[in-house]
Amino acid sequence: MLVGLFAAAPAQPPPRPAPEGPRESELREEDESLSKPSDYVFNPIQAMEEIKVGDFYWKKGSHKAAALRYLEATRWNPGLGDAWLKLGEAREKLKEIDEAREAYEKYLEVEPDGRKSASIRRKVERWEKQARKK
Repeated sequence: MLVGLFAAAPAQPPPRPAPEGPRESELREEDESLSKPSDYVFNPIQAMEEIKVGDFYWKKGSHKAAALRYLEATRWNPGLGDAWLKLGEAREKLKEIDEAREAYEKYLEVEPDGRKSASIRRKVERWEKQARKK
């Protein structure tokens, strides 16, 4: 009786061939697209999205990732003072003082009377004095 059950069972289908990997031409296209710089066009919505993601990374303590997102935000909207301010703060946390100073100076250009402009102006002046003493 058992022999009859095994005989009635269908045979296993042959194994499927492994899927082909990407073609060499596809790989070349992908490499070329990665090496091309992004074209930045004024996009305030994208800039705000970059700031939101940067804020997420900032709260996690990943200041380098936050700085990269804030930098992206400045590229999408160079007139966004908040992006320059946050970029400066992130660079300062990373001990990248020259880059932080540049971001703060851009913040002061964009928002000379901004909410933190007075304290940022004092900080930039203090760094400049320290740089002259060296």
